Amino acid sequence: MISLHVMESIGGQARRAAPGTNWTIDLIEWARKCSLSKWLANAAGYEEAPVPPDWIVAAVGAGIAVGLVLAFISVVAMFSIWLERRVAGRIQSRIGPNRVGPFGLLQSLADGVKLLLKEDIIPSGADRSLFILAPALVMASALGMFAALPMAAGAGFTDLNLGIIFIIAVSSLATIGVIMAGWSSNNKWALYGAMREAAQVVSYEIPLGLSLLVPAVVAGSMNLREITESQSSWSGACWLIFQNPICLPAFVLYFVAALAETKRAPFDLPESESELVAGFHVEYSGIRFSFFFLEEYGAMFIMSALGVALFLGGWNFPGIDVLHGGWLVATQLLVFVIKSLCMILLMIWVRWTLPRLRVDQVMVMSYKYLTPIGLGLVVASAGWEVLVAGGLPFNDRPFWMQAATPALVVFVCLLLGWMLRKQSVDSAAAPFAARSSAPGAIQT
Repeated sequence: MISLHVMESIGGQARRAAPGTNWTIDLIEWARKCSLSKWLANAAGYEEAPVPPDWIVAAVGAGIAVGLVLAFISVVAMFSIWLERRVAGRIQSRIGPNRVGPFGLLQSLADGVKLLLKEDIIPSGADRSLFILAPALVMASALGMFAALPMAAGAGFTDLNLGIIFIIAVSSLATIGVIMAGWSSNNKWALYGAMREAAQVVSYEIPLGLSLLVPAVVAGSMNLREITESQSSWSGACWLIFQNPICLPAFVLYFVAALAETKRAPFDLPESESELVAGFHVEYSGIRFSFFFLEEYGAMFIMSALGVALFLGGWNFPGIDVLHGGWLVATQLLVFVIKSLCMILLMIWVRWTLPRLRVDQVMVMSYKYLTPIGLGLVVASAGWEVLVAGGLPFNDRPFWMQAATPALVVFVCLLLGWMLRKQSVDSAAAPFAARSSAPGAIQT
């Protein structure tokens, strides 16, 4: 049964619901004792409305939870699409959507209405049942991953001890839906895109899983809530990338693998328009076509949120511990969503900056480079925790070690930033230097 620990406001004072409290039972009990229910029960000859069986409680809770998640995914997808089009416009010296609504914010909503009204076409030679089921299975994957995602202290749909493994497992369902979409379309280009998706996702799930083992080793748990709560020291500034220096390269590895897992450029081979005419969903139209886009942006948010929860402190932020009650939960939700949107912005930036890789380059990067690096990072993180930290939790380590780890991480980031800036400046100046040194060039 899907349960939710939420902040309840009673008498103007916010209190946290006791562990094990099911909000669905409270909602049904309130509805059963309201005036309308009592009037209907008296009209039917009962003193009060009967208590519903457990399966009805479970069905109502699941239905409300799915509705909330679907609404959240839809809003995130519409905003992410608008953000991507605006960022792409800026990078390409264009304006982007700016007509429908203020700053073009309602453009994604208009596109959604257009897709709802378009004709839903099923090719005559397609496998009808699989063709209809594929987008539903892809969308179910995006909805299922939200079940183990804690977005604030005490707010989540369920608390799983193996939340990391659950999210990785459920994300694989999208690959099955993509293969079904490509096979059932009776189109060779769609089938090529589906096979590319299968090869790519299966390959990059290995480095993705290895990168997620690093925070699990550092925190000593695979429970996302426990990992996030372990980063609440230093008034919310003790993020996992500051507790162990191996977490920083593990985060970079995770981000690269997440790009491939969500089919984002430069790993968008399953949807390469220049080669496969749109890839696995080339035969889809209307609302079924929109399901694939909702899943892509929903998966982008999930992967971003998972990286935020495991590496970037989750809902923790410097100074957030001064808040209490409902304000604390609302601020934690806002911080978590903003951090996740920042990672989505980084994904969009990468897409419109880097060119698409070839298929062989994608496979070589996964098996020849990222997988060995991931194995090395897991061993290095375990060695750091045992040999350097002595197996002590971060708060019990000497102060010099607590301060040296974030200082080392900040130094590495500044060094990498300086190297990248120097390389970009040298690359930009190289054509002018070559032109001025060419034979017959006019010297000034």
